[in-house]
Amino acid sequence: MGAFSYFPQTGEDIRTMLERIGVASLEDLYADVPADFIYKGEYDLPSALSEQQVRDFFEGLAAKNTRLKVFVGQGAYDHYTPAVIPYITSRSEFLTAYTPYQCEISQGTLRYIFEWQTMICRLTGLDCANASMYDGPTAAAEAVRMCVASTKKRKSVIVSARLLPHVIDTIQTYAKYAGINVVVSDNVAEDVAEGVLDLAGVIVPSINRFGIIESHLGLADLVHRMGALLVEYCDPSALAVVKSPAEWGADIAVGDGQSLGIPLCFGGPYVGFMACTSALMRKLPGRIVGQTTDASGKRCYVLTLQAREQHIRREKATSNICSNESLMALWCTVYLSLMGPEGMRKLNALCYEGSHYLHDALLATGKFKRFFADGEFLKEFCLTPLCDVAKLQQALLDAGYFAALQTEEGFVTFCVTEKYGRADLDRIVEIVKSI
Repeated sequence: MGAFSYFPQTGEDIRTMLERIGVASLEDLYADVPADFIYKGEYDLPSALSEQQVRDFFEGLAAKNTRLKVFVGQGAYDHYTPAVIPYITSRSEFLTAYTPYQCEISQGTLRYIFEWQTMICRLTGLDCANASMYDGPTAAAEAVRMCVASTKKRKSVIVSARLLPHVIDTIQTYAKYAGINVVVSDNVAEDVAEGVLDLAGVIVPSINRFGIIESHLGLADLVHRMGALLVEYCDPSALAVVKSPAEWGADIAVGDGQSLGIPLCFGGPYVGFMACTSALMRKLPGRIVGQTTDASGKRCYVLTLQAREQHIRREKATSNICSNESLMALWCTVYLSLMGPEGMRKLNALCYEGSHYLHDALLATGKFKRFFADGEFLKEFCLTPLCDVAKLQQALLDAGYFAALQTEEGFVTFCVTEKYGRADLDRIVEIVKSI
């Protein structure tokens, strides 16, 4: 064994390496470091543990977590993860993959990124998609910067107030340090028609933060007449059944891929996506993988249309998230491959049936009022509470449910995915009745 029991090198291996580089000991590797900077004391570390003891220790920490059934959405949704996905994504050729600069040795990584891009294009209806978005909110912020870059010197963007609050916050943070004026609007069409000076873009949700599916009829024409671009923030899972951004006339679509089978994971890692029309392709941040043929005529994949600034002039570069994004893009790609179009439609049908059942059953308890008079929802909805919300939330928590999240306006939100059946929905209703 060598000096370090967890390192694979033997003492002989270490001596051979030291001789090869011309030093006598490992300490000699630090000969250029001033002696005053060398730590000479003993490290304050706990006693060594066996492998079983280490496992027991961390399992004990994990046991302290409270495991709840999640009936809250707000941008992160508790969808089922098929068991095969963790197996496929943990294979070494995927798990250890990094940025595929050298296409000759990165064909596996480049292929799944290409497939990810293709699937996002099919969901959004747009011409091209990229890789390298960290999450939904930062993808939205990058889309705002893309609007400004594409409209030449225009510096204002209208953002719908019905976007998720953390998406708006992220856009405002990016905009502040990029000199972009953000107008948060309660009536986007009206504000666009009034003519915001130097308008570069407008960003609206496909499904708003109250869970309502929005109609953007005529909005794209209005935005385009002003010389601006339309961005739609989407839940990609829902795009299997609702109108796509392309059908609404959007130029750019962004969102978070978390709803495509990524577990909630206490908030991450997630993955953002971005798609656009072909006219805007060269303004896309991040990476684009293209398909071509090699010298033998075989299909292969390469990085394409990636600006040099991504690597050599970081201050002029746009988003370039690498390892985390690619691994989670692979996760979503495997998920979509397993589900297929019919599976995605069935999933949304289950969400729709469960959420509408719970919505109507909660109203029947007399503890809530209807939140909206018209409009449709898919899996997430709001209600106006007529009971003590704190008591309601505590009763649900005590029974093992995370539900009835309160908005800043005082409404409460619920979300039902395909993971939970009638028994859990009826149990929530019984808890509500007991308040």
